[in-house]
Amino acid sequence: MSATCLIVGAGHAGIQTVDALRREGFTGRLVLIGDEAHLPYQRPPLSKKFLANELPIERMALRSAAFFEQHSVELKLSAHVTRLDAQTQTIALEDGAQLNYDHLVLCLGSRVRKLACPGAELNGVHYLRTLDDVIGIRTELVGAKKLVIVGAGYIGLEIAATARAMNVDVVVLEMADRCLNRVTSPMVSEFYAKRHAQAGVRLLTGMRVAALEGDGRVRSVRCSDGSNFDADVVVAGIGIVPNVELADAAGLRCENGIVVDEYCRTSQAHIYSAGDCTNHPSARYGYRVRLESVDNAVEQARVAAASLCGKSQPHAHTPWFWSDQYDVKLQTAGLLQGHDVEVVRGDATSMQFSVWYLKGDELLAVDAINRPADFILAKRWIAERKRLNADLLTNTALDLKSLV
Repeated sequence: MSATCLIVGAGHAGIQTVDALRREGFTGRLVLIGDEAHLPYQRPPLSKKFLANELPIERMALRSAAFFEQHSVELKLSAHVTRLDAQTQTIALEDGAQLNYDHLVLCLGSRVRKLACPGAELNGVHYLRTLDDVIGIRTELVGAKKLVIVGAGYIGLEIAATARAMNVDVVVLEMADRCLNRVTSPMVSEFYAKRHAQAGVRLLTGMRVAALEGDGRVRSVRCSDGSNFDADVVVAGIGIVPNVELADAAGLRCENGIVVDEYCRTSQAHIYSAGDCTNHPSARYGYRVRLESVDNAVEQARVAAASLCGKSQPHAHTPWFWSDQYDVKLQTAGLLQGHDVEVVRGDATSMQFSVWYLKGDELLAVDAINRPADFILAKRWIAERKRLNADLLTNTALDLKSLV
């Protein structure tokens, strides 16, 4: 295939697109453009082992420099795309260079949502999204006594767990009425609140941050109820925003992400998109979703590459997610929206149980706490639209496979 394919974005989706295109037989010019200076790297360890300094930077790379040479990939790092012209099929870089494409894959990812309160610009206020972000946080945590985390989602809680292992006092402030409010059930939220409390984390819900205060450097966090929390370092994890500006300015349809079809094709010919930045139709659930996960980025990249090569394979993957905190591994399969039945399998006060979310008797999703076998089986059953007897599901003496 004699053509030029540009891939904008060098995260998990971008790397997987490169790999999948070569595997699918694309032999044309391949250019991967990333706006960071580092070789493309893993993101999941950022809030865990890399933050804890347990994983050297050399082991963070998704592929070695030799990989790009072996696969004839032009790698452009520290390169920012400023303009996309879908009519002339060109992109412009910040340094003034222009590149033409026959095919374009947008793996633009997302960026952190910033605090909008007074004092957000103070030194000592951090966000965790990139490798350099983590290096900055890690440097400041050495010698710090008090860390305040704003936001009790996956990132906030993972940072809290890592910081406690570093013997830092941690306060987590969450605006919602429970932690992990957006992604799981109250039962699982309660489990995590207790586990963090056991580790010495003060996790406070219903707390709206009003201001960050200090003398050039953050010294405390003030909430709208008047409470004040001393802080040597503040890390905010209040969600991410899909990077759609480039696509939107070029006339691509965007709505809570770059809108793609089941083949990861955008509204403009010859342009595909994959990863956190996309809004795609879920064949399993029958509605459009924008997912923030490595798994989704990898699967969409494979679909985009196949489509580009004329081997269309619809994206029909069951989403899954995971989080490591302390001695707890949470593995989630599926999406729980729309469920009307929750079934607990195992003892919810223990360190091993799972919560099954059903609509009627149809399995929609599962949260597995240190129960990998439940997760693996449930993931398959969700894709197969299995129907379960909810009453029997609670009986751990029964083999799961007998419950279908």
